[in-house]
Amino acid sequence: MGAQIFFGSYRPSTLRRALSFAGDDGFVASLPQLLHARTDAPYGNILWNTRFNTYSEESVVTTPQGNHVVVVIHGGGIYASPARYEKMYYASTDTRSEHGFTGQFAGKISAREARDLLEGRMPDGTGVPVYPFKEFKQGISDLPIRYGVVLDYALARQSECGYLEFEVLKDDPNMIARAGGVAMAAAYLDKFRDRHHTMRMGHWHPYHQIDPDQPQTSTLFLAGNKGGTRSDVDDFDPVSRTQREDGYHSETGMGSGGMGGLARYVAVAPRDVSTDVRDLDFGV
Repeated sequence: MGAQIFFGSYRPSTLRRALSFAGDDGFVASLPQLLHARTDAPYGNILWNTRFNTYSEESVVTTPQGNHVVVVIHGGGIYASPARYEKMYYASTDTRSEHGFTGQFAGKISAREARDLLEGRMPDGTGVPVYPFKEFKQGISDLPIRYGVVLDYALARQSECGYLEFEVLKDDPNMIARAGGVAMAAAYLDKFRDRHHTMRMGHWHPYHQIDPDQPQTSTLFLAGNKGGTRSDVDDFDPVSRTQREDGYHSETGMGSGGMGGLARYVAVAPRDVSTDVRDLDFGV
């Protein structure tokens, strides 16, 4: 398997190129897959040193019983296709629009999309397993590339938001669901901590600012930088009530971000080493 990075200023076309490279036998990397690759990679690798979009998303929906939940989908969810992004981008900016942006720049989703999501039905017709968080935390053997995790909105909202200590993050419900399980979260957090012997990592969620009655989706991002030394910032932001510092020399960790702007995906696909020049010896 070979990986390639796709970067662009327009997310639909960037995702389209990544999906084309992946083809039927490859994949665009989800957050758990990027964390796994980082955990195995040296700190000098580009995976540690820049920001990536992931093929993972979080949706806030209401169950038929009236309960608000967060559905985390890894491997391609509602916004798995470039066309679904474009549907949002070209929608009316009127607040009554069903398919535009929310006030926090998440993507609005329809009642049908929300209902199908709870049942593991994706817009492309694929059915994926969706695990209750309690079961997922206990461990699922042989997780597929594409799956979902459902956790109660109140539980997700109780998670701290900001620069958090590693032992707190290892037991954080949002972190566990985002990372792909307890073991993967712990392995990644240990590797992250040892990079510069930091005490905290940035971990962000929007659940104190949004209206949970509005069905909506945000994709997950993984930050990175060459410095990596600013995870223990002391500056307090009175607006967000968190310690946060952005920029190329600061480490913001991971979280759910806006649905527009620049995009950087990693796609993985089989390659034929007999026809590839990458690993040839050119005598230098």
